[in-house]
Amino acid sequence: MAIPAKIQSRIVEGLKRFQPIVESAKIRDANESDTVVLLTGIFSEILGFDKYTDITTEHSIRGTFCDLALKINGNIAIIVEAKAVGIELKDPHVKQAVDYGANKGIDWVILTNGVTWRVYKILFTKPIQHIPVFQFEFLNIKAKSADDLELLYTLTKEGIQKSSLENIYVQKQATNKFMIGNLLYTESVLNSIKKELKAIYPDLKVTNDEIVKVLQTGVIKREITEGEESDEAKKKILKTAKKKEKVKADASSASSSAAEVQISNELPSVPLD
Repeated sequence: MAIPAKIQSRIVEGLKRFQPIVESAKIRDANESDTVVLLTGIFSEILGFDKYTDITTEHSIRGTFCDLALKINGNIAIIVEAKAVGIELKDPHVKQAVDYGANKGIDWVILTNGVTWRVYKILFTKPIQHIPVFQFEFLNIKAKSADDLELLYTLTKEGIQKSSLENIYVQKQATNKFMIGNLLYTESVLNSIKKELKAIYPDLKVTNDEIVKVLQTGVIKREITEGEESDEAKKKILKTAKKKEKVKADASSASSSAAEVQISNELPSVPLD
């Protein structure tokens, strides 16, 4: 991912300024209000959100309030749930932040105490799901690390405008254990496994069902093929398989039509009496 030079410079300079401040806040155990002020500075000076127009505090959602909300083009894009810098982030904090986002129809939630940052994608399914996309320790970010800078870039205003968060979510989903695990059960993969086995053992007679049994009993953990995340992976695989079948059917139909036209053109013309 190429980060524009101006934005990279802003991130690097911002890290130099704010990492010592966050470290100091951690040492003196800053309270939640001070942490929110600190986060506002990070969102503004490192991540590029205008503190007067893009960052709103204590945003009301159905009678409750979130700590910060980040706007893109005037619309709230991310809900931020902040905790005091010395508080360890736990599951109840995640639920509170996700509830805020779900109630407003917002896809993204950041849960942070200034030191630890966790980013979640909300899926508006029944029930509502929240998928952890990535997390990082702010004090461990290295200004000279391309990977670290790219990670921070995904949270910048400019990066979000270019769908950086969505792109990293798709990348994570495409390579997660549920997707890979369920892909192993598709016919094309099973056929490939069977082909490789027969290359090693030419006289071997094995069926796809036998390979599936081995996968189920000794290779793939049960948790990979069960549950909401597994079901979501299966749906995507099935959807893609149906698309392939349709393309194949359309190509077959087109080929048949072309053959009929060719045969028709090759038939000799019979003169009329």
